[in-house]
Amino acid sequence: MTEHESAAPVIAQVGEIQVTAASVHTPTGEFPLRGTTWQVAEQWLPNQRTPPWAIAAAILGFCVVGPFSLLFLLVRQTGYLGIAQVTVHSWAHEYVARIPVTDQAQVQQLQNQVNYVRSLAAL
Repeated sequence: MTEHESAAPVIAQVGEIQVTAASVHTPTGEFPLRGTTWQVAEQWLPNQRTPPWAIAAAILGFCVVGPFSLLFLLVRQTGYLGIAQVTVHSWAHEYVARIPVTDQAQVQQLQNQVNYVRSLAAL
């Protein structure tokens, strides 16, 4: 990497992937931006947990109704944990970034960033 290339401003960043006007910088190396292909995939995993109100009710209720209040600890709340996987591929290089997401809006923002980088790669 020459001194001039390292000074090139980053115009887009997707996870740990940095994009300048002419190149893609990843933790495993650098390669030209032109001709790269980009893919985004998302995966959502269910996550069950005991809500805080149920824990508080079990503790406070234990003093009043005894062990029956521990039934509050059986209450489960399901949420979802998301991972967006962004893959950049050049003829000799490939890198995959895994980015945690919490909602569909973050995935859409990531898609928009990747679409911008795709348009730069096509120039």
